[in-house]
Amino acid sequence: MPELPEVETIVRDLAPRVAGRTLRHPVLHKSDVLRGVSRARLLRALDGSRVVSLTRRAKHIVAQLDTGGRLVIQLRMTGSLQIHRPPLTPDQRRYAVLTAALGSRELLVFRDVRRLGTIHLLDDRAWAAYTSRIGDEPLDPAFTLERFRAALQGSKQAIKKVLMDQRKLAGVGNIYANEALFRARIDPSRPACRVDPESSARLYDAVRAVLTDAVTARGTTVRDYRTGTGQAGTFQFSLDVYGRAGEPCVRCGTPLATTHAIDGRATTFCWRCQGSPPPTRRARGR
Repeated sequence: MPELPEVETIVRDLAPRVAGRTLRHPVLHKSDVLRGVSRARLLRALDGSRVVSLTRRAKHIVAQLDTGGRLVIQLRMTGSLQIHRPPLTPDQRRYAVLTAALGSRELLVFRDVRRLGTIHLLDDRAWAAYTSRIGDEPLDPAFTLERFRAALQGSKQAIKKVLMDQRKLAGVGNIYANEALFRARIDPSRPACRVDPESSARLYDAVRAVLTDAVTARGTTVRDYRTGTGQAGTFQFSLDVYGRAGEPCVRCGTPLATTHAIDGRATTFCWRCQGSPPPTRRARGR
């Protein structure tokens, strides 16, 4: 699933080409991605609306419209948002969910192979309620170590699970939780309330550093993710642990282990560097 760096990359690619332009002739090819809005209402709201800005909130792409509404798209595992020149090729048309003209020579296209993504249309009140349920942005200058520690405080859940909880921290998913915990040398299964001040400071720095590095590398392409210009990201070549089960640790050479016991997702770690007990059984895969 695209996480903060991937969505940030897409927004940076598309914002200069979309902001200030008017959407024309929107077509919704599949309606099962809609949440809280009907096909007719969505298309009426989009047709003739000018995009004031294109921004990111957590893992969401947010298009502010001049009518006051916000088009909110979550790509999830197989979604992409790109600009194409019409007419679309058969490959570009395949899996198209929503298209809208940007003038006569460009189309904004939301594609989703498995249609796990979602589309919301929110007014100011609904957006305020929606965004209030999401935690702090970890790359925001206002996100301090104290705020990070407050998010961890009192939780008995595994620290990795807390990092991925969008109510506590925005935009961090499985890839970057694995990577940040490795950089900080923290056992992913350690209860968040038992992360000591020194370790939490390391983790705070690691979360921000790995997200910044991944944005610079234009995201991680494991399978489906593409940037707003249709290219693959490059951070997959810099991953220390994610997807590397059984390979040697880049620090100590110990074979990396993977478990699904923490949150049902693949957690890859070095038991020696991160202070975990040696695993009795290793699960393969991601």
